[in-house]
Amino acid sequence: MLKNWYVLYVKPKNEKKVSERLLDHNIDVYCPMIKEVKQWSDRKKTIEVPLFKSYVFVQIAESERQKVFEIPGVVRYLFWLGKPAIVRDIEMETLKKWLSNDTVENYSLTKLESGDRVAIKYGALKDQKAEIIEVGKKRVRLVLEGMGVVLNMKIRDLV
Repeated sequence: MLKNWYVLYVKPKNEKKVSERLLDHNIDVYCPMIKEVKQWSDRKKTIEVPLFKSYVFVQIAESERQKVFEIPGVVRYLFWLGKPAIVRDIEMETLKKWLSNDTVENYSLTKLESGDRVAIKYGALKDQKAEIIEVGKKRVRLVLEGMGVVLNMKIRDLV
Protein backbone atom coordinates (compact mmCIF):
# COMPACT_ATOMS: atom_id res chain seq x y z
CA MET A 1 0.00 0.00 0.00
CA LEU A 2 1.49 3.34 -1.11
CA LYS A 3 1.89 5.88 1.69
CA ASN A 4 2.43 9.58 1.12
CA TRP A 5 3.60 12.32 3.45
CA TYR A 6 0.83 14.83 4.17
CA VAL A 7 0.87 18.03 6.20
CA LEU A 8 -1.60 18.32 9.08
CA TYR A 9 -2.65 21.63 10.56
CA VAL A 10 -3.12 21.19 14.32
CA LYS A 11 -4.29 23.45 17.12
CA PRO A 12 -1.62 25.92 18.24
CA LYS A 13 0.85 24.53 20.79
CA ASN A 14 -0.49 20.98 20.27
CA GLU A 15 2.18 19.68 17.89
CA LYS A 16 3.89 17.37 20.42
CA LYS A 17 0.65 16.03 21.92
CA VAL A 18 -0.88 15.34 18.50
CA SER A 19 2.33 13.61 17.36
CA GLU A 20 2.30 11.32 20.41
CA ARG A 21 -1.38 10.48 19.92
CA LEU A 22 -0.85 9.73 16.22
CA LEU A 23 2.00 7.37 17.14
CA ASP A 24 -0.30 5.66 19.67
CA HIS A 25 -2.70 5.02 16.75
CA ASN A 26 0.16 3.49 14.69
CA ILE A 27 0.31 6.42 12.27
CA ASP A 28 3.79 7.46 11.08
CA VAL A 29 4.36 11.04 12.15
CA TYR A 30 7.18 13.55 12.02
CA CYS A 31 7.20 16.76 14.01
CA PRO A 32 10.47 18.59 13.27
CA MET A 33 11.83 20.12 16.46
CA ILE A 34 14.54 22.71 17.05
CA LYS A 35 16.25 23.96 20.20
CA GLU A 36 15.66 27.55 21.28
CA VAL A 37 17.04 29.47 24.20
CA LYS A 38 14.24 31.16 26.17
CA GLN A 39 15.03 34.08 28.44
CA TRP A 40 13.16 34.65 31.66
CA SER A 41 13.88 37.43 34.13
CA ASP A 42 15.89 35.10 36.39
CA ARG A 43 17.30 32.47 34.00
CA LYS A 44 17.82 31.10 30.50
CA LYS A 45 16.65 27.67 29.42
CA THR A 46 17.08 25.67 26.21
CA ILE A 47 13.81 24.10 25.11
CA GLU A 48 12.62 22.14 22.09
CA VAL A 49 9.97 23.81 19.94
CA PRO A 50 8.36 22.81 16.63
CA LEU A 51 10.10 24.15 13.53
CA PHE A 52 6.72 24.69 11.86
CA LYS A 53 4.19 26.11 14.31
CA SER A 54 0.83 24.26 14.15
CA TYR A 55 2.01 21.70 11.56
CA VAL A 56 3.01 18.03 11.71
CA PHE A 57 3.73 15.57 8.91
CA VAL A 58 2.00 12.19 8.64
CA GLN A 59 2.82 9.29 6.34
CA ILE A 60 -0.40 7.52 5.55
CA ALA A 61 -2.21 5.81 2.68
CA GLU A 62 -4.77 7.88 0.77
CA SER A 63 -7.55 5.48 1.82
CA GLU A 64 -6.73 5.97 5.53
CA ARG A 65 -6.43 9.76 5.60
CA GLN A 66 -9.64 10.18 7.64
CA LYS A 67 -8.13 8.27 10.61
CA VAL A 68 -6.21 11.36 11.75
CA PHE A 69 -9.45 13.17 12.64
CA GLU A 70 -9.97 10.71 15.52
CA ILE A 71 -7.08 12.49 17.26
CA PRO A 72 -7.93 15.52 19.43
CA GLY A 73 -6.08 18.60 18.24
CA VAL A 74 -6.07 17.76 14.52
CA VAL A 75 -7.80 20.52 12.56
CA ARG A 76 -7.36 19.73 8.87
CA TYR A 77 -4.96 18.78 6.10
CA LEU A 78 -2.97 21.47 4.35
CA PHE A 79 -4.25 21.81 0.77
CA TRP A 80 -2.39 22.83 -2.39
CA LEU A 81 -4.30 23.50 -5.62
CA GLY A 82 -7.50 22.00 -4.19
CA LYS A 83 -5.94 18.70 -3.05
CA PRO A 84 -4.20 17.63 0.17
CA ALA A 85 -0.56 18.72 -0.11
CA ILE A 86 1.83 15.80 -0.58
CA VAL A 87 5.44 16.19 0.53
CA ARG A 88 7.93 14.16 -1.49
CA ASP A 89 10.06 11.58 0.34
CA ILE A 90 13.25 13.33 -0.75
CA GLU A 91 12.00 16.60 0.78
CA MET A 92 11.29 14.83 4.07
CA GLU A 93 14.74 13.22 4.04
CA THR A 94 16.37 16.59 3.32
CA LEU A 95 14.51 18.18 6.23
CA LYS A 96 15.46 15.36 8.60
CA LYS A 97 19.09 15.46 7.46
CA TRP A 98 19.25 19.24 7.87
CA LEU A 99 17.80 19.10 11.39
CA SER A 100 20.14 16.29 12.45
CA ASN A 101 23.14 18.45 11.50
CA ASP A 102 24.45 20.02 14.73
CA THR A 103 26.27 22.78 12.87
CA VAL A 104 23.01 24.62 12.08
CA GLU A 105 22.70 27.45 14.60
CA ASN A 106 20.26 29.82 12.95
CA TYR A 107 17.35 29.49 10.54
CA SER A 108 14.52 31.51 9.09
CA LEU A 109 11.44 30.57 7.10
CA THR A 110 10.50 32.94 4.30
CA LYS A 111 7.59 32.97 1.91
CA LEU A 112 7.96 34.96 -1.31
CA GLU A 113 5.24 37.57 -1.70
CA SER A 114 4.44 40.42 -4.07
CA GLY A 115 6.26 43.58 -3.05
CA ASP A 116 9.28 41.75 -1.56
CA ARG A 117 12.71 42.99 -2.60
CA VAL A 118 15.27 40.30 -3.44
CA ALA A 119 18.78 39.82 -4.79
CA ILE A 120 19.27 37.16 -7.47
CA LYS A 121 21.93 34.70 -6.31
CA TYR A 122 22.45 32.45 -9.34
CA GLY A 123 22.75 32.63 -13.10
CA ALA A 124 23.46 35.38 -15.60
CA LEU A 125 21.67 38.01 -13.48
CA LYS A 126 23.58 37.17 -10.30
CA ASP A 127 23.67 40.06 -7.77
CA GLN A 128 20.89 42.02 -9.52
CA LYS A 129 18.28 43.57 -7.20
CA ALA A 130 14.60 43.11 -8.00
CA GLU A 131 11.08 43.57 -6.67
CA ILE A 132 8.63 40.67 -6.82
CA ILE A 133 5.43 41.45 -8.74
CA GLU A 134 3.81 38.01 -8.80
CA VAL A 135 4.52 34.56 -7.33
CA GLY A 136 3.30 31.43 -9.11
CA LYS A 137 3.71 27.73 -8.40
CA LYS A 138 7.10 27.45 -10.15
CA ARG A 139 7.71 30.95 -11.48
CA VAL A 140 8.27 34.44 -10.11
CA ARG A 141 7.71 37.69 -11.97
CA LEU A 142 10.22 40.40 -11.03
CA VAL A 143 11.07 43.97 -11.93
CA LEU A 144 14.85 44.36 -12.25
CA GLU A 145 15.65 47.68 -10.60
CA GLY A 146 18.88 48.50 -12.43
CA MET A 147 17.49 47.65 -15.86
CA GLY A 148 13.85 48.71 -15.57
CA VAL A 149 12.60 45.48 -17.16
CA VAL A 150 10.15 42.75 -16.11
CA LEU A 151 11.64 39.27 -15.76
CA ASN A 152 9.70 36.00 -15.62
CA MET A 153 11.89 33.58 -13.70
CA LYS A 154 11.69 29.85 -12.93
CA ILE A 155 12.19 29.12 -9.22
CA ARG A 156 15.22 26.92 -8.61
CA ASP A 157 14.56 23.53 -7.06
CA LEU A 158 16.09 23.67 -3.59
CA VAL A 159 16.36 19.93 -3.04
